[in-house]
Amino acid sequence: MASTEGLVPITRNFLASFYDKYPFQSLSDDVSRLSYQIRSMASDLHNDSPLTPGETLLVKEADCPPPHKIDENMWKNREQIEEILFLLERSHWPPLLQRQSTPEDAELGLILGHLKDKFQNTMKILQAFQSKNSENIFNTVMTYMPQDFRGTLIRQQRERSERNKQAEVDVLVNSGGSIQDRYALLWNQQMERRRQLAQLGSATGVYKTLVKYLVGVPQVLLDFIRQLNDDEGPMEEQRQRYGPPLYSLTTLVLSIRLFLFLSWRRFEARKLTKEQLTVLGQAVDVYTSEFERFIKFISEVFANSPFFISAEDAGPIEARKNDEYKEISIPAGKTHEVSLMVESINSYIAWDFSLAQGKMNVDIGFSMEYTNASGDKTLILPYRRYESDQGNFCTCMAGNYKLIWDNSYSTFFKKVLRYKVDCIPPVVEPVAAATDVKV
Repeated sequence: MASTEGLVPITRNFLASFYDKYPFQSLSDDVSRLSYQIRSMASDLHNDSPLTPGETLLVKEADCPPPHKIDENMWKNREQIEEILFLLERSHWPPLLQRQSTPEDAELGLILGHLKDKFQNTMKILQAFQSKNSENIFNTVMTYMPQDFRGTLIRQQRERSERNKQAEVDVLVNSGGSIQDRYALLWNQQMERRRQLAQLGSATGVYKTLVKYLVGVPQVLLDFIRQLNDDEGPMEEQRQRYGPPLYSLTTLVLSIRLFLFLSWRRFEARKLTKEQLTVLGQAVDVYTSEFERFIKFISEVFANSPFFISAEDAGPIEARKNDEYKEISIPAGKTHEVSLMVESINSYIAWDFSLAQGKMNVDIGFSMEYTNASGDKTLILPYRRYESDQGNFCTCMAGNYKLIWDNSYSTFFKKVLRYKVDCIPPVVEPVAAATDVKV
């Protein structure tokens, strides 16, 4: 593992200095102007006729200050874009507009199709940004984990967790959940990812059973991922620096959605005027172009931020010689065995071994067998010769597992084996009940 001497967790002051190199060019004045205009148009609509309960909730949401966190704003924008795309689907237009009975309605249909294309493109850019950013954070953390089964197990835990999260979303969608319901769940899942990252930093929660296996992980890394998203932690500087323009864009997209939502229910009594269409078109053009510019900018900031430092920048990663490994000399014609008693199914048996090499490359036989309570033996891993190997095996039966290194085929040469073997209990992720999701 790379030396961490002289390294400390990234601080807010350090980031403040770093962000001075990345000033964000101010948003166009059109953002605030169009936000005001389109919000005033929406107010005119709901002043003319009473609001439904659903409209009242949306008006309240549009009047509330945007969320403080950068990622929560990103999810809020994504939700609003999807809600707008839903309204722009022809099947969700007002019935009178769907019939396209007049040249004006046909022209409006073309305009709405153009607006839909713009939002779809912005949605693709946002989704790609979120996916890449999430993967970068996890991979950065994993870069500094010991390159043995511990890193593998944490990756497996993450993959299992992501499958569970997707299954939750699928259940919600298949049961008729709304877009709002789905994004409430997605944000709840995002917060769970954040909690898991903090748990990894302090070896608690779902990672508690791995705590004794975190020997060799740089404390600077554990401190960083534990403190990363604290309210006054390093990310707060990012929120203060780059939050305001994003908040303005969140306000604009909410106003666009509110105007469309109110317009559709009142369309038969009050069609959109040319002036309203002009303002709507300008608002969509400005929002999509400025939001895409912000995403491109913040992507560059994230990619170059010091908390995404590469292993090459920190120095080459080297294996620790004292990281709970054992070393034994296996004489020619002999074997070495390690027995592990497994009490719970779905435990992991993990190994990492290598041979000391001299002028000649040498190898050794390796296999694993299982013995049940009756003494019956089953070959789990077939015999094969290796110079080194690293792997893990998820048990499906409790009992005794024996790992065997075989040098019996050698007539003259002993083998110096350096190895680490562990049996790790199941890592169980608590599943929140559906009633825990707030919408």
